[in-house]
Amino acid sequence: MERSGLGSLRGKGLAPVTLVTLLLLGACGVRQGASLDQETDSFARAGSAHAEWLTYGGTYDEQRHSRLMQVNTGNVDRLGVAWTYDLKTGRGVEATPIVANGIMYVTSAWSVLHALDARTGKELWVHDPAVDKAVGAKACCDVVNRGVAIRDGVIFLGVLDGRLEALDAKTGKLLWSVVTVDQSKPYTITGAPRVVKDMVLIGNGGAELGVRGYISAYDVKDGTLRWRFYTVPNPAKAPDGAASDSAHARLGNASWGDSGAWTSDGGGGTVWDSIVYDEVNDQVIMGVGNGSPWNAEKRDPAGKGDNLFLSSMVAVDADTGEYRWHFQGTPRDNWDYTATQTIILADLPLGAGGAARRVAMQAPKNGFFYVVDARTGEFLSGTAFVPQTWTTGLDPKGRPIEVAEARYGDEVVMLSPGPLGAHNWQPMAFSPETGLAYIPAQEVPQAMVRDALFEKQPAKWNTGMDFSAGLAPDLPEGTLKALRATLKGRLIAWDPVKREARWTVEHDGPWNGGILSTAGGLVFQGKLSGDLVAYDAATGRKLWSRNLKAGVAAPPVAYMIDGEQYLTVATGWGSAFALAGGFAFERAVPPMVGRVVTFKLGAKGEIPDPVLTPVDATPKAQSFGSATLISAGLTHYARNCAVCHGPLAISSGVLPDLRWSAITADKAAWAEVVLNGSLAGNGMVAFNRQLSPADAEAIRAYVLHQANSKLS
Repeated sequence: MERSGLGSLRGKGLAPVTLVTLLLLGACGVRQGASLDQETDSFARAGSAHAEWLTYGGTYDEQRHSRLMQVNTGNVDRLGVAWTYDLKTGRGVEATPIVANGIMYVTSAWSVLHALDARTGKELWVHDPAVDKAVGAKACCDVVNRGVAIRDGVIFLGVLDGRLEALDAKTGKLLWSVVTVDQSKPYTITGAPRVVKDMVLIGNGGAELGVRGYISAYDVKDGTLRWRFYTVPNPAKAPDGAASDSAHARLGNASWGDSGAWTSDGGGGTVWDSIVYDEVNDQVIMGVGNGSPWNAEKRDPAGKGDNLFLSSMVAVDADTGEYRWHFQGTPRDNWDYTATQTIILADLPLGAGGAARRVAMQAPKNGFFYVVDARTGEFLSGTAFVPQTWTTGLDPKGRPIEVAEARYGDEVVMLSPGPLGAHNWQPMAFSPETGLAYIPAQEVPQAMVRDALFEKQPAKWNTGMDFSAGLAPDLPEGTLKALRATLKGRLIAWDPVKREARWTVEHDGPWNGGILSTAGGLVFQGKLSGDLVAYDAATGRKLWSRNLKAGVAAPPVAYMIDGEQYLTVATGWGSAFALAGGFAFERAVPPMVGRVVTFKLGAKGEIPDPVLTPVDATPKAQSFGSATLISAGLTHYARNCAVCHGPLAISSGVLPDLRWSAITADKAAWAEVVLNGSLAGNGMVAFNRQLSPADAEAIRAYVLHQANSKLS
């Protein structure tokens, strides 16, 4: 298969002038000295990513495919470290770097933005939006940030606490800042903004804790709100005076009942990641998240409808935000099956006689790879890309054929995918040269059962599902080993036309990094183990790897300066799986700062060893309390603590492992932290609304029981 040169490009029907342009750009890069606004406009509108990386997904179509081919299958083994840069924070790093006019803009935890010389890694400026650390308790999946947007010399940053900020790209000076959410509610922003025409678009997160989702468009010049689309109806089913009003009057309102937790908590449906501008059809396609609570019986007990527009792709007019179409992959979501995962636009030979048809592709959490018509939303195909147990397949309209047990009740049922999904936020890529989509897929099953305490006692996480399902204070020997064996990760090269995997690479475990494909015939992916790997895009053969000395979840990007191609990726230990999946790791990873690591051909640099803070992994007191008390502690821990400090009280190291905490030895100190929030400045807020003093003491008993147990 030809992967480079004129032959492969002619096969895509490109005009000769386009071929010449691509080759010149690939060889020489953008002229130095061009203005930021010229470059942003030129390359954001181009059909491929060239010398710069100017949008979150590389281009408006978000294919994450670089046309650069200086680094290719024949020389990738010569990649070496050009430079490294230590970010200003630890915790999870999920950012896609933006590269414009020789400057790299990359975010780290707590929404801190760094501007670096993209050639050398020299720090130019740093902007810290000074997020109150107590806001971290609202962040379901770590205090991460996925990146920024750029337009006309201005950088746009979404801040964890709900602000949207505009900064001068050269100096970092704050130009304007607007609050996009009700900050009294558990909203957060972790996703990257998108610039569309003269607007900057931003969504939000927080459905796990109880909010109503929406996407907003602000004027790039001054932050004036231009339009807003709510993804679920007003709880009173009344107009909001928003762009979504007509869609809910026609479709949304009837798909919800008139009672249940959604009427007070908002219903969920947050747009926390994927936002794509379809320039051909002048529309914005957004990925909509899960229901709140997850459990549909608790969320909307009287309703029998689909709960629109949860777990859907939704298209709206780019100028007005008015509804155009939707495709719902998971009607009446019950499992946290978000459809916020990567949406990619492409032309595939699916029309009459093999003619090109513009489509939107997505591999969301529920385990199906969907292809829909980009203009109309018409369902074209859906195929399982991982093993899954919640359905037996899809009907001709793309609706799942659910198994009866999937809508869990009082009996524990093991379902796959679990809430972490068959594919989470880590971006997939699409190569128009191979015609393949590259999916960072995984298998993370979950035991699910109704939360018996839901109506009686509040919880920070508003799911309606019991996280202690299948667990007990004393587990059989070998339980952890058995649990780890169920966790799998893989890179799948998926043919969206033939609806099958072309090749698959098995990984050691789940939660590996996002993907970059290139015209050099390569696919790059970082792994949770710390390896950055290059594969042959056509065959999956491993061609090169380098250990980055820290876990990788973020996607790589490629760019070119002065005729040299660079590859860069950010590292940093954290995000949802590292918080909630501590049992998956044989040993905790000590806290470390995030880092940017950049490569080029022939470079000889080294990656410094991380500075680690040792953890004293010994119990600080003996076990105490009856079996009944410890069992109660397990229940309260699972409902209130496990999503941050790990199931079974086992932390992966992002946040403190409570088993080894000194405060476990002191009842008063424990209560002061857990109930009164004495460490709120570190993100550990008060739980006195969720827990009584007796509940808090039961949790301490459970944690010390785990500390003194021999888990295996």
